[in-house]
Amino acid sequence: MQENNSIGIVAPQIAHFNAPLELKSGEILPQFDLVYETYGTLNADKSNAVIICHALSGNHHVAGKYHADDKYPGWWDNLIGPNKPLDTNRFFVIGLNNLGGCHGSSGPASINPVTNKPWGSAFPIVTVEDWVNSQARLLDYLGITQLAAVIGGSLGGMQALHWTLAYPERVRYALVIASAPNLTAQNMAFNEVARQAIITDPEFHGGDYYAHGVVPRRGLRIARMLGHITYLSDDAMGEKFGRKLKDTIKYSFDVEFEMESYLRYQGDKFAGEFDANTYLRMTRALDYYDPALEFGGDLSKTLSNTKAQFLVLSFTSDWRFSPARSREIVKALLDNESTVSYAEVTAAHGHDAFLMPDPHYHAILRTYLSNIQVGCNHAE
Repeated sequence: MQENNSIGIVAPQIAHFNAPLELKSGEILPQFDLVYETYGTLNADKSNAVIICHALSGNHHVAGKYHADDKYPGWWDNLIGPNKPLDTNRFFVIGLNNLGGCHGSSGPASINPVTNKPWGSAFPIVTVEDWVNSQARLLDYLGITQLAAVIGGSLGGMQALHWTLAYPERVRYALVIASAPNLTAQNMAFNEVARQAIITDPEFHGGDYYAHGVVPRRGLRIARMLGHITYLSDDAMGEKFGRKLKDTIKYSFDVEFEMESYLRYQGDKFAGEFDANTYLRMTRALDYYDPALEFGGDLSKTLSNTKAQFLVLSFTSDWRFSPARSREIVKALLDNESTVSYAEVTAAHGHDAFLMPDPHYHAILRTYLSNIQVGCNHAE
């Protein structure tokens, strides 16, 4: 029996695009695929569409399950569904796997139509701008001219922000969660250490490890372990693990503490399901995104042409994308007299808080989203 707030069983779809896509780097993808899922029903005037932009390790499987016994629902299943904060009784929700991904969209592990072999190192560097442009192509494919809302957390929040810059007429509301207008030097440093762990793995083979039948597993494990530390707060780690021992002290370099066991588990799991070349490209896209660069670093000037209304959300314990970074976006919007709501949620989970079913956080989203009008009378 299906729960009344569950999406239920879902299935991915593939959109193929034959028209070439020019990337910010100047390279051109001659053709590409995007894998996506949809939840809810598109209304008659197609005014209730919401796109979900995923973060670094996310994908198109945002909500629902693939079969009745599936133990792993979509990564934002706690948020999306009938009567949930993003209510699929009202909204038509689209999740997709970005270009360069490793869950079905065109990326390094997919087949290059020219060589009939995996792209590998030859797959071009993609950026936030490229992702938003490809997402706009997907909306065209679905016949949707304007989004009710675009929503994203972390790297997804950067995409949500960029939607309002690149396609101001196509977005009515933007929800930018646990994000920033660009990365700090410290964040870029974390990304570089993670990439070096992968690139220096002997099994990396310059990014063409597919041809060797191997995976740079050690590098991926270290990259994920490092990243995971930055996604959690010190308090959250202390509360969950503290200095708990696995067993009696053995005075060795094997797993001695519960925290070590947890990190190794996360690293092993990630290395078994994520592509190293995708990880490199996702972190590089984070590094490169800086929309104010062409405006001399002036974020207020950058956001002067946005037309969307905004909800900007941050979390008190998030030190990787701190509340101060969200407030930079809020200030720039207010400088332009844009309509913006801001909430700083008290939460102990660190950066990962945006994925958690925190009651206060979800209540804010529920209230905000319930006030978005859809249907024939949606004009505001």
